[in-house]
Amino acid sequence: MRRRRGARRWSLHWRLVAATSVAASVAVLLAGWVLAGLFRDHVTRQFVDTLTTQLDQVTARLERGAEARPTLDTSALSDPRWSRPYSGLYWQVDVAAAGGVQRGVLRSRSLWDAQLEAPRDAVADGEVHVHEVAGPGGATLQLVERTVRVDATGTADPGHWRVLVAADRAPVDAAAARFNAVLAASLAVLLVLLVAAAAAQVGVGLAPLRGLQRALGAVHAGRAQRLEGRFPSEVQPLVEDFNAVLGRNAEVVARARTQAGNLAHALKTPLAVLAQAAQAARERPESLPALPRLVDEQVLVARRQVDWQLARARAAAAQGVPGVQAAVAPLVDGLVRAMSRVHAHRELRFDTRDVDRAVVFAGEAQDLQEMLGNVLDNACKWARGAVRVSARRCGDDARPMLCVTVEDDGPGIDTARRERALARGERLDESVPGSGLGLAIVQELAALYGGALTLGDASLGGLQVALTLPAVAGEPSR
Repeated sequence: MRRRRGARRWSLHWRLVAATSVAASVAVLLAGWVLAGLFRDHVTRQFVDTLTTQLDQVTARLERGAEARPTLDTSALSDPRWSRPYSGLYWQVDVAAAGGVQRGVLRSRSLWDAQLEAPRDAVADGEVHVHEVAGPGGATLQLVERTVRVDATGTADPGHWRVLVAADRAPVDAAAARFNAVLAASLAVLLVLLVAAAAAQVGVGLAPLRGLQRALGAVHAGRAQRLEGRFPSEVQPLVEDFNAVLGRNAEVVARARTQAGNLAHALKTPLAVLAQAAQAARERPESLPALPRLVDEQVLVARRQVDWQLARARAAAAQGVPGVQAAVAPLVDGLVRAMSRVHAHRELRFDTRDVDRAVVFAGEAQDLQEMLGNVLDNACKWARGAVRVSARRCGDDARPMLCVTVEDDGPGIDTARRERALARGERLDESVPGSGLGLAIVQELAALYGGALTLGDASLGGLQVALTLPAVAGEPSR
């Protein structure tokens, strides 16, 4: 149970749902905060506009009396709340002169025995200022004010009138509170729907991964050898790569089994011969002088079989490994020197002028030496006097290849018999020493590297052996 809870905590499904829920919550909260602020500002602005209209009405009804004192006919004001005490709508006129400010010179009946207290600030003539002030009964009032300059002829300091109109903000605050309640409920429902939609979307989006998990379980249980099913385009490349890995592993296992079987089968004959020779030596002691030669021959056969299988295994392991490469020209030069000494009694001429010094083999140097050594040795055995080696880069930039040809001036091989010459253990002429494995080894190693071996007619008159192998673009690494 603990493991399941831990897996659920770290599962991709719950992480995506949690991340989406957090993001949606933050977005909903920000949206609610912005919408609530916008609504409150809108209602307040409308409230202030209404008060400004009331202020205009009061200002328009003001008249200048004796000694520049303001007068106002209250019967000209249309709103009945002006006359109802503490109705929530008030007006007041203050007079400011050199002697100071006289508050409440005129005021609405709704103020009763209270006065409006507005902050002292400089208000230009005709400009409207808006304030929030405390009103009768501790209520919060929205107040607008305007200054009216009095033009009194013959007066040294005519002064100015300060006209104030205020109203209780309770209706505005109540409307904002109702809106906030409805908005909160709506956004809560929206958040639940968003989280549910996110969970459904994540479930649908991750459904192919559950199918992939089932397919992997089938492979693990042995019910399938590869991932089966239809997957989205984003997952399909991963499935194909994984199937390729599974296929390659299967090929490696099959190749290992085949190589083990081939090696066991190949070693059976030398071991049987040695066992029979040992038995014959015990039964007929006169045959003991021939036993060492027989042992040498069979050990040589067994060693060649083991070397062949090791070369195949090494080539299979090195195939496609990055960074494995070998320069061709130095290796050819070394093989030619070795063959010159081995076949010194025949005085063969070797021509390597057509070997490109820059071409590089994309594989193990030992494998290339094994292949070229077998081909060169075969050419030297059959050549009458000349062997020519050439190497060049072929193919294209996408898949560069190495083309190596070895020619001799020997008798060559008829077209009809060339296929037999590549068969393992097949010898076309018993007069020439060998096991019949050389070209077969070369052909199989070349195939493991994705190359090929072909036989043709040489321009020297004998056999031409052409090897096509993967190449590396550029100079060999040092």
